[in-house]
Amino acid sequence: MEKQLERPKEKIWTRDFVLICLANFFIFLGFQMTLPTIPLFVKDLGGNDQLIGLVIGIFTFSALLLRPYAGNALETKGRGFVYILGLAIFVLSVGSFGFLPSIVLLFMMRVVQGVGWGFSTTASGTIATDLIPATRRGEGMGYYGLSGNVALALGPSLGLILAGKLSFDVFFLICAGLGLAALLLSLRISYKKAEPKQVKTKGKHDFYEKSALKPSVLLFFITVTFGGIASFLPLYTAQKEIEGIQWYFLYYAVALMVTRAFAGQLYDRKGHQAVFIPGTFLILLAMILLVWLPNSLVLYIAACLYGLGFGTVQPALQAWAIEKSPINRRGMANATFFSFFDLGIGIGAMIFGQVGHMFGYSSIYIGSAISVFITMMLYVYFLVKEKGGVTKQG
Repeated sequence: MEKQLERPKEKIWTRDFVLICLANFFIFLGFQMTLPTIPLFVKDLGGNDQLIGLVIGIFTFSALLLRPYAGNALETKGRGFVYILGLAIFVLSVGSFGFLPSIVLLFMMRVVQGVGWGFSTTASGTIATDLIPATRRGEGMGYYGLSGNVALALGPSLGLILAGKLSFDVFFLICAGLGLAALLLSLRISYKKAEPKQVKTKGKHDFYEKSALKPSVLLFFITVTFGGIASFLPLYTAQKEIEGIQWYFLYYAVALMVTRAFAGQLYDRKGHQAVFIPGTFLILLAMILLVWLPNSLVLYIAACLYGLGFGTVQPALQAWAIEKSPINRRGMANATFFSFFDLGIGIGAMIFGQVGHMFGYSSIYIGSAISVFITMMLYVYFLVKEKGGVTKQG
């Protein structure tokens, strides 16, 4: 009996997919370079810690509010229009930072930056989804996410180095120049055309894609933990006199990169059940280690566990959100997914700020562990409910 020939795998690395990954790398690098330097700039303008929190927080919430509109525009105006517009707004806003004479103007321009970020990141994820074969979506989204993870590994340290050697106006122009590189690459991508006549509108208040809610809600409880880490881990380690916080984010990013390809392939073959519980368990372990945190070695182990867990779970949840949505609602599905991403980080930072002030920094990571446990229980509930629905139909 002759062996049946296996069908060749559909190609992921097309010209357009390479371009969107490169563009994503440059815009994320420009963004990541500003993350640790914006607080320094606010201090330079005469601001205090409270103002730093406001300037950082307003960006997240402006991006969050604009994502649903970006999702609608992706289906009606086209992928290219939304992506290029978002990149242009990002470039202009970041390039202006160093020339702003007051915190009030910086606050306003951060709102504008959030609009550009919300549009561009929602669009780029949708464009990548369009370009990846459905049978390899988990793997492809892993590769796409890797472009942002490399920027995460390089950006914060590079930003601090440059900000220490250059004036802020020159520094922010360099960050804007990286966004401009993304914009120029975006002009060479062949985009899926919008077909407004075929798009079923859902009325004025179309702010989310229902089919993407389950993975998005699960993501929310996970990204709450990131709000606590990004905002307060440096203060926590300083309080405990533990050195090496600058290495935490590097180890975290490297661990993220390690997981991207194999986790995506596992998702494609076995589904989200094979990756979600193991990934969230690693995140839970990382939070427990941060509660304990006796020395730098434990800090680095926590970074690796968190990176491995988050790198496994996030692309799987995004692929799950996309595959459950209708083709003409992929833009809104991505908008829903990243809205919950932003919301988790923003709410996590605000709530844990109060928790840390009242009960100490270690309580932040106790709360984070509880949040991870909640998402694990929710996931089990969704599975049981889904299987119960299938049984009833049968």
